[in-house]
Amino acid sequence: MNKSLQDKIAIVTGGAQGLGAALCERLAREGAHVIVADLNLDGATQTAAEIAAQHDRRTLAVQVDVTDETQVAAMVDRTVAEFGRLDILVSNAGILISGAADEFDARKWQAVINVNLVGYFLAAKHAIRVMKPHKSGVIIQINSKSGKKGSYKNSAYAASKFGGIGLTQSLALELAEEGIRVNAVCPGNLLDSPLWTESLFKQYARNQGITEAEVRQKYIDQVPMKRGCTYEDVCNVVVFLASDQASYMTGQAINVTGGQEMR
Repeated sequence: MNKSLQDKIAIVTGGAQGLGAALCERLAREGAHVIVADLNLDGATQTAAEIAAQHDRRTLAVQVDVTDETQVAAMVDRTVAEFGRLDILVSNAGILISGAADEFDARKWQAVINVNLVGYFLAAKHAIRVMKPHKSGVIIQINSKSGKKGSYKNSAYAASKFGGIGLTQSLALELAEEGIRVNAVCPGNLLDSPLWTESLFKQYARNQGITEAEVRQKYIDQVPMKRGCTYEDVCNVVVFLASDQASYMTGQAINVTGGQEMR
């Protein structure tokens, strides 16, 4: 049975764990061969091996710091050398550091911008370089609802994600006639992900002076559908955008927020 992404070649940055690993697995399930790119090479190697065994797809683990252009270029070049081309880039690598603006360490603020926005640009730049000769390709940024609306004591992350939507729209305009589509996905809060359970609940509880349980309930109460976003919710939209079913869509930032964000 032909699948929606049969034999497509896909890179997922930040692919070793969490949402990135879920995206890699789902793309493989839809028929793609997947390059799992991450700063954590051991994690990327494990994820790639599990996907290859489960889905009988070719995989490759690559260590990459998305803020280092030399490493990003090498990631793309190795993909083309081993797979022949690049069809899909999912720019998922990201970090989140929160804090009050008047207390925020400027170096940490800049680090968020470097990973989330500059890293996206560098990955897109080198993907475009190898996609253009084929007059085809799909670039998808994993953005956030924080790319649509400011986030309390979260200025660096929101700024990086607002910038990501501007970059998505600009690239879409630039590349439309090259056959390359560029879109973003804006998930709601992935409340059961390691990012939240191991980090954000603690950060937000500390910053807001409430318990972790109260933080969770606060974020659920903000969602009209009264639940957090799941990996599957995000993967469904990414697969659609990567497929030919979305062939007339570019420059979009699609909300996956349970109604929390509608702009």
